[in-house]
Amino acid sequence: MRELLQSLLDAEPVENLVTADQVLDRTRALVAVRNAVDAELAATVRAAENVQASERDGQTSMRSWLRGHLRFSAREAARVVGNGRTLERMPAVAVAAAAGQVSAEQVAVLAPLASVQVQAEAVGQGIDLAELDRLVAGVASTQPHADLGRVVRHVLSRLDPDGPEPDPTEGRRLSIARHDDGTVSGRFELDAVGGEKFCAVLESLVQASRSQGDLRTRAQQQGDALVQWADTTLASGRLPILRTVKPHVFVRIDLTDLVDPATGPGAARTGFGAQISAARARWLACDGNVSRVVFGPDGHSLDLGRTHRVVPHQLRKAVELRDEQCVFTGCDAPSHWCDVHHLVHWIDGGETNLENSALLCERHHTKVHHGFRVERQPDGRWRTWRPDGTEILIGAPLLL
Repeated sequence: MRELLQSLLDAEPVENLVTADQVLDRTRALVAVRNAVDAELAATVRAAENVQASERDGQTSMRSWLRGHLRFSAREAARVVGNGRTLERMPAVAVAAAAGQVSAEQVAVLAPLASVQVQAEAVGQGIDLAELDRLVAGVASTQPHADLGRVVRHVLSRLDPDGPEPDPTEGRRLSIARHDDGTVSGRFELDAVGGEKFCAVLESLVQASRSQGDLRTRAQQQGDALVQWADTTLASGRLPILRTVKPHVFVRIDLTDLVDPATGPGAARTGFGAQISAARARWLACDGNVSRVVFGPDGHSLDLGRTHRVVPHQLRKAVELRDEQCVFTGCDAPSHWCDVHHLVHWIDGGETNLENSALLCERHHTKVHHGFRVERQPDGRWRTWRPDGTEILIGAPLLL
């Protein structure tokens, strides 16, 4: 590792690199150094584990010490500790990692082969652990990342070909993080069958002609499909009842912000604590239930108004029969993916009737609340305009 670090210190500053070969060589060197440093860190943490060094600072484990003293996430602390144990039991992999040839991510993939139970089973079946160590070190150093996972799965299946099928529910994980700006990110892990079910549903939404002409990335389209999945599920009304109330999206906003045409950032709060703009709240109110609650200066409620359904079921059915699909030019999202949009918002005096309604999918409903405009012509055709006033037109098909 010292040689790798020294070569990096002796290299030209990155601002002096001008050719493709130079920057690519520098990238390779940096990755090698990072791999070597990660290996040294894992080995050092393992050495600290072996002498119970965390007890010096009153911590029960190196995982908790890494989280408390070095601000590691729980996931990364677990990986570093696990990698230290793996490298200790697989010396050939440790040598390759110290030379910068194997990454910390690859070491984590190899962790199942380093477990005490797996290695004991391998010895019991006459497998040479040193040879297995050299084999997987070679694969990790020279083959694509996906191949390493396949090798690990193959070895594990050969060690216990007739073992009991694991309970798939024990391996499923979903973690959700809500950020300060209200956005949500997450990570999940599913077993093979559960993952197949998930992918089948998501792909059906992505490929259902909803995003014709959509130039967004695959990841963006899948994110949109996931929200559509939630919309469809909520609209079905078949979710479990939560404390006598059906699951729904709840937004609280002051009346003054609701009627103010300004965007009003951070004016509304959702049921799960996210702050959203007044414009976004008005968009949600287009096709929802509105309840009036009057609070006194001391924060106590003075009046609970009756919940009012903005778009009654009979009107929605009429709009669906008339429009059949999203009316935004170029979109053919089916009616069950759409909201009923008020052409003139009800909070601005627009009537809740068929003439003032339009069927819009979530994506295009958002667009209309951000400057786009849809309008129904006397002949029944819908036309769409961009915020700059130009009309969106569908070109005639090419004749070959």
